[in-house]
Amino acid sequence: MQNQQQNSVNNIDVLSISKAMNAEDDITIRELFAVIWKGKWLVLLITVIFAVGAVAFALSKPNIYKSSILLAPATEDSNKMGALTSQFGGLASLAGVNLGSGSSNTTDLALAVLKSRKFLTAFVNRHDLKAELFASKKWDSDSTKLIFDTKLYDIEKNVWKINEETGESLEPTDWQVYKLISGLVVIGSDKKTSMVTVSIEFISPILAKEWVELLISDLNKEMREADSEEVDRNIKFLKSNLEATSLADMRTVFYQLIEEQLKTKMLSQVQIEYAFKTIDPAVVAEEKSKPKRALIAVLGTLLGGMLSVMLVLMGYFMRNKK
Repeated sequence: MQNQQQNSVNNIDVLSISKAMNAEDDITIRELFAVIWKGKWLVLLITVIFAVGAVAFALSKPNIYKSSILLAPATEDSNKMGALTSQFGGLASLAGVNLGSGSSNTTDLALAVLKSRKFLTAFVNRHDLKAELFASKKWDSDSTKLIFDTKLYDIEKNVWKINEETGESLEPTDWQVYKLISGLVVIGSDKKTSMVTVSIEFISPILAKEWVELLISDLNKEMREADSEEVDRNIKFLKSNLEATSLADMRTVFYQLIEEQLKTKMLSQVQIEYAFKTIDPAVVAEEKSKPKRALIAVLGTLLGGMLSVMLVLMGYFMRNKK
């Protein structure tokens, strides 16, 4: 009997404690809302400041336009080279000649060249694009011209300004050129279809289109000249080995290899779209790709609201602790 009474008392104590804890939790939550409501003007002020700042930041950013071009690997000549490699690859290796690789490796090589520091820096210097990249402030859609920062570049004399403190030219270095242009060029590839998309983002939609077309044109030219130089080295090497051997079978093989190398060189000279063929050409963008001003404003407002609530609660807990 006493045990039953003791158990009943224990159960009552547990229920009492549980109710007390729930009551304390309810009071704490109510207190938190009360504290936030008490500091509502501070929350509102900070939120409005962040919202205004986010809107001002979004409006200060210039419109960025993207121009894209859809490409396909030039596989026709690659397939011919693949057949040549399977037919004469072993003999060519013994002779010390590289007949090239398949279309997939050629595509990977072309994309690696497109991303390389050497190619991108040479592209900017070749077409004299430093002023447009570094000294342009905004795009005037009415006159379709760039507006330059006169503190950096003298557009009339086409020269970079001089730093008055150091006496050095403000012209950007090749490393600065690579860092900027590599961020503007966006490359995407579809492994299933082998299609490649190359895009350039810039404040001028017209220049973005022109530059992405020039970029692919220079890439095809770069790959074509590189293969042509390699073929010339192969032909020179094969001819020297042809003169050095007296075996009829080997001379026949060398003649066949030289013939195929001459065919490859001829194709590289007449084919303009050597590495990539254009499937969907670039166009002048009519709509901006970024910034997402509405998203920036919403995120800035939310950040201000959360920060203001945290400040109000932290102030309340610090006062209670003291």
